[in-house]
Amino acid sequence: MQTQNHPLLSPSCGTHRHVTSFHFGTAAATGGWPGKVYIQSGLHAGEIPGMLVSHHLKAMLTEAEAQGRLRGEVVLVPLCNPIGVSQALLQYPVGRFEFSSGENFNRYYLSPDEELATRVADELGQDEAQNRTLIRRALGALLDEVQPQSELASLRLVLQKMSCDADLVIDLHSESEGLLHVYAARGQWERVEALARYLHCPVSLLADYYGDTPFDEAVFMPWQNLRRRFPDKPIPYDSVSVTVELRGEQDVSHQQAIADATAIFDYLVHQGLISGTAAPLPQLPYPTTPLEGSQTLIASVAGVLAKLLPVGTMVAEGDQIAEIVDPVTGHCEPVYSPAAGLLYARSLYRFVKRGDTIAKVAGSQASKKARLLDA
Repeated sequence: MQTQNHPLLSPSCGTHRHVTSFHFGTAAATGGWPGKVYIQSGLHAGEIPGMLVSHHLKAMLTEAEAQGRLRGEVVLVPLCNPIGVSQALLQYPVGRFEFSSGENFNRYYLSPDEELATRVADELGQDEAQNRTLIRRALGALLDEVQPQSELASLRLVLQKMSCDADLVIDLHSESEGLLHVYAARGQWERVEALARYLHCPVSLLADYYGDTPFDEAVFMPWQNLRRRFPDKPIPYDSVSVTVELRGEQDVSHQQAIADATAIFDYLVHQGLISGTAAPLPQLPYPTTPLEGSQTLIASVAGVLAKLLPVGTMVAEGDQIAEIVDPVTGHCEPVYSPAAGLLYARSLYRFVKRGDTIAKVAGSQASKKARLLDA
């Protein structure tokens, strides 16, 4: 294992942060998939479960490397957002948005699609492997040319540069309170499904795009756009990226983290990155659903959130999910599900303001949305 520290721009006098990455094995030169895997946790710095999963995964990878079982490279970043993890307001951690800019740490990543297409247009051929190498080299060169102007911009750039040449990218997050679920690109589900099955994932949300360029979209979208731009060229749908939401923010325990780390490790064995006999592949507990079909329930009034159904409840359209009680007037406002599906996430907080998220339902019917993710 090698340890690398990646400095961020200093936002002020006397302040300097860096991102630490751990590197296991070496990138495979055989062309097998995946030759390089990138795994990070803590991008939304208040979402802690992934950090503990990474801790246990690091131990598993260290042992596998010592046994000579690695057939490629794994880059592990257990705490990828040192800016967010240092933020607190009145002793309460705030890790989703940067205090300085108000921006979501998981939005607005670089997406140099037009420039990338221009650079590779004249060199793309009929050999898929050569096209992959060409595109990755061009994408890396474009990122090397970027001059970030803020600490947050430098953080985004560091993470993109570490992951841009990976075959597989796994980004570990968590909900406020919820079931384990994954987000993935539709065209990459064939590669991702085994991970969802090893994780016993009850909700798998698929989309062609998310909007606002979160980290995982910035990984796969350049390849998707190039495939559309050059339909006569054999361009692989790299790099495969998946966001894993590890239940809720308070679901932090060694027992659960070891189970999740083992599932990820088993997936890497199943995909051939780590030698050994793969564990039996479980069935997927619940069919995939379109991310466009995920319905977010929003509070129309303020008050105490009561009668909130537990996550994992199957609901029909029109079923009452919760009730919002105004403790001053006594008014009780029912909250109904706009769609049939699985209630997979809900608010951790029991007092809501108008406009707050109450819960999410994974429905099978896609709806038209300009943005598929929450703020």
